[in-house]
Amino acid sequence: MQTLGLSDSTPRTEGRLKALFWPTIRNEFDVDYITRQGFWLCLIIATLTLILGLFTGPKWAAVAEFLFFFLGGVGIRQRSRFAAMAVFLVYLLSTPNFGIVRIIFLGLLLANVRGIWLSARWSSSGVDPLPESLSPTFTSKLAEALPPFLWPKTRILFYLFAALEFAGVLAIWLARFSRTS
Repeated sequence: MQTLGLSDSTPRTEGRLKALFWPTIRNEFDVDYITRQGFWLCLIIATLTLILGLFTGPKWAAVAEFLFFFLGGVGIRQRSRFAAMAVFLVYLLSTPNFGIVRIIFLGLLLANVRGIWLSARWSSSGVDPLPESLSPTFTSKLAEALPPFLWPKTRILFYLFAALEFAGVLAIWLARFSRTS
């Protein structure tokens, strides 16, 4: 199988945790994997934020948070450095308490920021297109077809949501610091 090029002659030295939180970004397939992971992570964060927000706060704020994280995931899937940084920073600064799930999500979001920044250095010429999915399912269509369709139409809306999110996070932090002093 090695003469046909079907197997790698050297085994991968990355462990599972390193591959998940700090993967080696060598080619387009690695970037595709990390941006797909970022899209799904942002969708999970958006859904959890919506569900918790509907029970604990104003419904409009929960919907706005959902849209921010969902559109951020779409931007990450489309390799937007701004979207990756915005989602990471808002998630980092939105609450001061850190549980284990939050720390894991922050590590995964940081891996997306790193992967997108590393891939931005490559020239797009001479890169083979990624193969299409052999068995298109709903989830593969959601992660593959929706972001290229949605991002050009909603990018400006995401920038607006990001500005509002940063203003809201800043206001919360200023309110906390003014109470302590």
